[in-house]
Amino acid sequence: MRTRNVKNKEEILENCSLVIRNPMDYKGNWHDVFQNNQEIHLEIGMGKGKFIYEMAKLYPDINFIGVEKSDSILAKAILRMPETLPNLRLICLDALELANVFDHEITTIYLNFSDPWPKNRHQNRRLTSPKFLQVYDLLFQDKNQIALRTDNELLFAYSLKTLSQHGYYFEEVSLDYHKEKQDQTFVMTEYEEKFSSKGKNIFYLFAKKR
Repeated sequence: MRTRNVKNKEEILENCSLVIRNPMDYKGNWHDVFQNNQEIHLEIGMGKGKFIYEMAKLYPDINFIGVEKSDSILAKAILRMPETLPNLRLICLDALELANVFDHEITTIYLNFSDPWPKNRHQNRRLTSPKFLQVYDLLFQDKNQIALRTDNELLFAYSLKTLSQHGYYFEEVSLDYHKEKQDQTFVMTEYEEKFSSKGKNIFYLFAKKR
């Protein structure tokens, strides 16, 4: 689906204190950006920003960075955020460039309702393809942790395969996350609210690398 362009997106991004405009300048020094030594969690493909914003608000002792490739989508997300948070930053960047931004500084990566790229010829574009997993290896601090949610069964099965082949084991796997999860206070994305309200199963995994 084509993203509708936001006419004043450059102005919105320029005037938002949460946006890091030259993220490569901070490689290896992200704790200086936040001015603390708290863990840094990264959401790749943050979309409208509900998840990363609410997580930052719920967990002030963790630093959160949202990454979005589309500047129009990022501008829309900013307009939905009611206030700035000291433990939240936003980056407009292609995920393949993340190794130029972080140097073993990330604790956890969130992949929420990523584009499934269903055609086989596009599988390298999936955020759990070997190409992306190799990039993530360069981001993690001392342990690799990936949390993934999707409504797409094929993407979920593909991710189970690629992650296991890349040395990950699964601490948690759910084929019906909302039904099985006991704590119903967890943060949902906009897509998740939409899909779950229609009765669609939400697939979830939490993987760590050996």
